[in-house]
Amino acid sequence: MSTTSVATAQRSRIGTSLQRAWEITPWWLAVVLVYGLSRVWGWIVFTVVGRQQGPGPWGQGAMGYLQFVDIWDSDWYRRIFSEGYPAQIPRDVFGHAEQNQWAFYPVQPFLARGIDAVTGTGWALTAATISLLAGFGAALVLYKIFDGVPALRESRWANNVGKAPLWAVGVFAFNPVAPVLQTPYSEALHLLFLSLAILSVLRDKALPAGVFTVLMALTRPTGVAFAAALGVWWLWRSVVSVRRRERKWYRCADRWLVVTLIACAAALSWPAIAWAVTGELTAYTDTETAWRGDDRVIPILPWVDRGVNLFGPVAGVLAPVVLVAAVVLMLRSRVVKEALPFFARVWIAAYGGYLLLVLHPQSSTFRLLLPWALLAGPLVHVSDSKAYRTLLIITGAILQFVWVGWLWHWKQLPGGGDFPP
Repeated sequence: MSTTSVATAQRSRIGTSLQRAWEITPWWLAVVLVYGLSRVWGWIVFTVVGRQQGPGPWGQGAMGYLQFVDIWDSDWYRRIFSEGYPAQIPRDVFGHAEQNQWAFYPVQPFLARGIDAVTGTGWALTAATISLLAGFGAALVLYKIFDGVPALRESRWANNVGKAPLWAVGVFAFNPVAPVLQTPYSEALHLLFLSLAILSVLRDKALPAGVFTVLMALTRPTGVAFAAALGVWWLWRSVVSVRRRERKWYRCADRWLVVTLIACAAALSWPAIAWAVTGELTAYTDTETAWRGDDRVIPILPWVDRGVNLFGPVAGVLAPVVLVAAVVLMLRSRVVKEALPFFARVWIAAYGGYLLLVLHPQSSTFRLLLPWALLAGPLVHVSDSKAYRTLLIITGAILQFVWVGWLWHWKQLPGGGDFPP
């Protein structure tokens, strides 16, 4: 046998051995490996782009990895970690609120403060590690959510870790804004609590659902949307139960109604805390609008204004309508209905409605879509083709360079400042 033939045979045996090893890998280890690979890629993206950084607010030249991930909103979380929240809302000479810590929620910085008190590891390393570990946790929980969907579990790649739920985790882990999940931002921790809350609802576990809902609502401002989703879900299941004569209408005041009310209270808790500390009823909302340069919170209109700025007076007015119609059609599509449980679809609709009502659309909008991570399931369910699913992951990985290079990388605009990530 020639040397070439021997080498080919050896490569074949190694490939077969690796394939067998992968087929018997426990699901949790497979998720850890996939998500860990995505975080290595995120480190590469941040490192490469950070070395191209010029002078800016956080340094005068190239930045190392930990320094580069600890910029933008991480500055505000660092202030909370070091100083807490101001007792009064800082205001300019016209009485308008200035940017301050009250716009940022407390769980991530206070958790980092508690860990630092024991380890002495400082803000950047501690907070980035929290996000890194929380991201692994979120990936594991998302896998369990996807694995509970028959349409995904019964994919033709259904042998252990080759099945669709792992592909969906891969699509999530390599999505274009996934690098933020390893920075001192609160996105990863929030996504962990959100995923746990959704999984608890799907498994009919009211107590953990209530606990994770409260934690989620104090990590990022999504409590209103989740409370709305719970309310719609509770009403739907109550109506179905009554119509099926499974129970009387007065018995609909059950534990899930309690969880919904807890979610409503949690959603209002942070504005209430800001009011209690500062003595100003509108302390939180005034602070949030400080980033917009406008004291008013007008539903939907900012989307129209942004559309007009981008597409002109006619197409711009139609753009939000087209966007809403696209989301509705997506949620009503066969692939989404098959790949996502009803409550997951309700959550996506509720969060989309929340963004439409309160968001001032700008460059951070891409990052704010991370709570729609469950859509990785339908994306994978579109086709069983390995080539298609691989393309989804590769495309997301390449777009990470675009997102980090365009928005995370500081580039002074002609009028001052830069677009935030």
